[in-house]
Amino acid sequence: MATQALPLDATAHARHWISDYCTRATAGDVLCGSDDPAWTAMFEELAIVASDDLDHVRERVRRHAADIGMGFRVIGEADERPWPVSPVPLLIEAGEWAQIVRGVTQRAALLETVIADLYGPGRLVERGLIPAALVTGSPYFLRPMVGLEPPGGRHLHFIAIDLGRGPTGEWRVLGDHLRAPAGAGYALENRLAVSRTLGGLQGRINVQRHAPFFAAFRAGIAAMCRRSDPRIGLMTPGRFNPSYPEQAHLARYLGLLLVEGADLAALENQLYVRTIGGLKRIDALWRRVDPRLLDPLAFDSHSQIGVPGLIDAYAAGNVLLSNAPGAGVLEAPAFGAFLPQLATRLCGESLHLPNIATWWCGQPDECARVEEDLDRLLIGPAFGPVPLGLPGGRIVPGSELDAGQRAALRADMARRPQDYVGQEIVRLSTMPVVIGDRLEPRPFTLRVFAARDERGEWTVLPGGFARIGEATDPRASVLGEGTWSADVCVHGADSVEPVSLLPAPDSPHVRRNPGTLPSRVADNFYWLGRYLERGEALLAAIRVMLGHSIAADAGASLPAATLGKLVGMIVAGDAAAQPPSLKRGDLTALARTAMEDESRHSVATINRLARGIGEGSRDRLSADMVRLLEAPFPSHRGMLDRAGSLQRRYVAIAGLSAEHMGRTAAWRFHDLGRRVERGIAMTRALRLFGMAGATADDLSTLLDLADSQISYRQRYLTGIARVPVVDLVALDPGNPRSLAFQAERINERLRDLPVLSDDGMPEPQQVHGRTLAAALAMTGAATLTAEQLGDIEQRLTQLSESVARRYFLQGAEPLRAGGLTLA
Repeated sequence: MATQALPLDATAHARHWISDYCTRATAGDVLCGSDDPAWTAMFEELAIVASDDLDHVRERVRRHAADIGMGFRVIGEADERPWPVSPVPLLIEAGEWAQIVRGVTQRAALLETVIADLYGPGRLVERGLIPAALVTGSPYFLRPMVGLEPPGGRHLHFIAIDLGRGPTGEWRVLGDHLRAPAGAGYALENRLAVSRTLGGLQGRINVQRHAPFFAAFRAGIAAMCRRSDPRIGLMTPGRFNPSYPEQAHLARYLGLLLVEGADLAALENQLYVRTIGGLKRIDALWRRVDPRLLDPLAFDSHSQIGVPGLIDAYAAGNVLLSNAPGAGVLEAPAFGAFLPQLATRLCGESLHLPNIATWWCGQPDECARVEEDLDRLLIGPAFGPVPLGLPGGRIVPGSELDAGQRAALRADMARRPQDYVGQEIVRLSTMPVVIGDRLEPRPFTLRVFAARDERGEWTVLPGGFARIGEATDPRASVLGEGTWSADVCVHGADSVEPVSLLPAPDSPHVRRNPGTLPSRVADNFYWLGRYLERGEALLAAIRVMLGHSIAADAGASLPAATLGKLVGMIVAGDAAAQPPSLKRGDLTALARTAMEDESRHSVATINRLARGIGEGSRDRLSADMVRLLEAPFPSHRGMLDRAGSLQRRYVAIAGLSAEHMGRTAAWRFHDLGRRVERGIAMTRALRLFGMAGATADDLSTLLDLADSQISYRQRYLTGIARVPVVDLVALDPGNPRSLAFQAERINERLRDLPVLSDDGMPEPQQVHGRTLAAALAMTGAATLTAEQLGDIEQRLTQLSESVARRYFLQGAEPLRAGGLTLA
């Protein structure tokens, strides 16, 4: 272990924390039962950051996690929660970790062998080593997969295993995750957040890095594809999935294409992603979608998130699915009763990481034993769904059942004994977590991840992540999903190479192509631009209607005629109903509705729609952009203060998109959406406030709506006049708010987007863009009429529709269009 000079108070604080903590910890705590000096080194690093304020370091690591953009969603909740990472990592010495790796790799090989047999020759069932009912009765056994040889020859590529550490230090398997293992992204996020907080820990105790594991997994998937440079996607159920932020982060970190079912199409036994450049071949999917929902033609016909024909492409060997559909059959807790025997028969040795003792009630003798020892066992479902006899739909210790619950359980077990298992109640070790201003012992479990490398061999992520229980009860059944998570640091005497998935500084390979842009993502970025611009335009109308002071709700100074037009503009957009009068109180009520009423197309509604797109585009948006989109609605007392706060937020988002987003196709669609929406808003404002007969108040309002007051007054010192105002707002190509400016930018964006044909002829969206620019170029400010403005608005709408038809291929849209290239 490396040494360094430390402040005396850091060492003193570390020793005080450990001494104070161990007076409350129970036997078997990982810190108090260890003589590993790495724990002292870790707490010294904490003291350097926090001095004697542990709550400060907890908040600091949580801020780092928020900066990274990590979160999770609880099913049934609309908003994401911040990811709860503890500043105190779990430390495991390299020698102890080697034993865990040995057990995990043995278990992974055993699981692969069993799955291959269940979907292949079926000898294990034939010989009676596995009851047939245990397989065919499982909701995770997918009969259509029987007999299908998986591409690459293997069913499992990435697995997760939950481990519990007993009070005496032994590790035992609590559960396997094979369908769509979650958590690797959280392990990576925990490491990033803790490393930013405890920057010196890595070098002091030689913490093993995560990057080599993820690089090996990515190389392993690529090696099993049929092309030398395969296109690999991470298939997500979408932004409402509880772990969507983790999936987006993993896709970005590994350089995978984040796709949903609507992005994909199966054609002639090949899988393609719908992109703005046509259909592009997908060679492999790391799926995070329930396998029963993958293909409505093969499994659940009601699936709305799957890809019809996906399994045909899989059966033809043209797309790799990680993991193979149906692998989750071994997740059933009931299989834990048979794995020890299977290990002996198939591997010739006992499990290096033993299961918790399990009895499947589908066997008469085992069922009788469970009923007899009910008070000493944990009662749970044999498969995934929770049976009727478990109170509250949860796993319970038998000793906690009252007489009525016990009777209901026995009755249901008599009807369907195969739905239940009995398991020993595992007591867990505890580890320190910061609660308030001190360390407290809490029980934990460890999730470990294993993946195949390019040679097809298993490699294990050094660490994983720990889930920490809220209560002090050390029973695994009480821990449940846990309240906190912690980084897990595997450390040792040997120095660690600074491996990263980032390219080497002197790498000769330079890439300027940002990669494939799915049609759905382009659609999202386009509408993100339109929603942001629409919200800003509505907010501008509200601010002008109420007055220009943002310090207080001062009285408006506009005449009734101009106010009426502003109100009509807001009402026409369905942001509010027509007020009974134009008195200040009625206008304030209208403004409040137009800003906050989510049953209408208010600013709050527009913000919610934009936030939804931001949540679904985490892999392509910066953390700053996502935070601005997700910021809560302002709660200032005055309406103008509230509007001003929102306006500044819109300006910040516009600045980020203009100055911090790379000029990729995604940005072009985002900017295109802004230009189309701004153009439509300007045509409507010009028709209301800029036509013949407009008053000085009308023209001033038009300049306010176009954010062009300063530009006009710098240019014209003699006062306000209609023709110069109309020219500035409609036809001046140097004004970033004018119609002419929008038309020029629209044509630039369309010119830079891909086309399908190679005959050099313009596509429909390009024709609409050019005719729009031509119509404006042939118009003069003095002769511009409301009819011409209506025609320009219609052209903008038609252009938007043609862009959608060309680029936003979704759902039942034709898979093949004229000139479409499949690559």
